[in-house]
Amino acid sequence: MKAPFLLLLASLLGAVPALAQAPGSAPALAWTTDLPAALAQAQATQRPVLVVFSGSDWCKPCMLLKREVFDQPEFAAFAQDKFVLARFDFPRNRKNQVSAAQTKLNEDAAARLNQEGTFPAVVLLSPAGQVLARTGYRPGGAAAYDTYLSQLLTKK
Repeated sequence: MKAPFLLLLASLLGAVPALAQAPGSAPALAWTTDLPAALAQAQATQRPVLVVFSGSDWCKPCMLLKREVFDQPEFAAFAQDKFVLARFDFPRNRKNQVSAAQTKLNEDAAARLNQEGTFPAVVLLSPAGQVLARTGYRPGGAAAYDTYLSQLLTKK
């Protein structure tokens, strides 16, 4: 009697994480905000780094890229095992300001990869840290952006 109950309990507990996730949604992506950590992870996993520079509260194309691509389950499913993700945000509104330590990390990343100050800027890096491609916002949604990123990776 105990064994069937324990099996039922174990199967129900195993289903809880699946029930907590919305149907058809992909797991939330882990974005780092530290370029050296992203590069170390890329070398360890041999995956390219997708670096995003954004102005989340003032740059309309940045907001569109986040909403139409990065916040979509299709992108999460595509990127989850393909990239190390790094995001560096440069908000202007006082209420959205990042810490002084994060500002330093953002500025260091921008000095290395976005000297032009382009927003949004999306930079693909090899696991060794070499720039493979640069891009930005492209209309068409997550599926089109995923295809575009795949094309950029195959060109290098």
